[in-house]
Amino acid sequence: MKILVTGGAGYIGAITAKELVSAGHEVLVFDHFISHTPAKHGNIPYVKGDLLDPSSLDSSFSQFHPDLVMHFAAYIQMGESVANPAKYFKNNVEGSRNLIDAMVQADCKKLVFASSAGVYGNPVHLPIPEDDPKSPENPYGQTKLDVENMLKEYDTNHDLKSISIRFFNAAGATEELGEDHHDESHLIPNVILAQLVEREFSLFGNDYPTPDGTCVRDYIHVLDLAEAFRISAEQLLAGGETTCYNAGTGHGYSNLEIIKMIEKVSGKPVTIKYEPRRPGDANELVADVSRIQSELAWSPTHSDLESIINSAYAYHSHA
Repeated sequence: MKILVTGGAGYIGAITAKELVSAGHEVLVFDHFISHTPAKHGNIPYVKGDLLDPSSLDSSFSQFHPDLVMHFAAYIQMGESVANPAKYFKNNVEGSRNLIDAMVQADCKKLVFASSAGVYGNPVHLPIPEDDPKSPENPYGQTKLDVENMLKEYDTNHDLKSISIRFFNAAGATEELGEDHHDESHLIPNVILAQLVEREFSLFGNDYPTPDGTCVRDYIHVLDLAEAFRISAEQLLAGGETTCYNAGTGHGYSNLEIIKMIEKVSGKPVTIKYEPRRPGDANELVADVSRIQSELAWSPTHSDLESIINSAYAYHSHA
């Protein structure tokens, strides 16, 4: 199939685009390339455009005629979203509406959306089922929930079918691609990078109501996540209906457990400096993945913690 990948220069988008091409699909990357260069895509064709510029979207649809869109293009830093919510609502929500409108105009009615576990906030149940109450703790999570709700309306009014993948903490790397966000905010790359240059690592919060006082998260290898997106696309093309799925492992690790595994893989200690909690951080997020396993026959195969850390450490050591 022909797939337009928005945000295809980012961490998850770029790896998913390459996996789609390897699976035999035709891919066009759409990205504003503010933080990344097109070189990371190899031979995958790309368009430099912006979700806030409808003309660049319309041009991409008229030239490429995709069967389906995978939508990764979003600002993702939870802390920044608290400090600058307008930036997030403009790009993540307004930009998504522009994209969906362009899809309707081009009669492209299939979309796989990169949502987030952030839609749940502090969950009522653990592990978290898809029908758990939605109460985002920060504007980033709220933007993802807003787009999910928008997609339901576009299904009702325009018969646009979508699958929202609420992924938990994407992590790990391939040999060529890994996490290299501008102003990186994610735990694993930041701990590894601090260790590589032998500086202390600031850990935010050690007074959470968890066994060791640090946040607990469900980590999913980016290759397993790319597979969930591919299978979801094929489900939609086969006539699948609008729905949502959690993508995780069903097992959580605390921040301190992550740091201990990095120490094990590297053979070197991490110097920790404890800082106050970041606003908007939930205590514990662990996925109930029974729905995606039963309906899409998807299960992670790369996501044991040691494999995740090994791949990330290898990537950052040679980047």
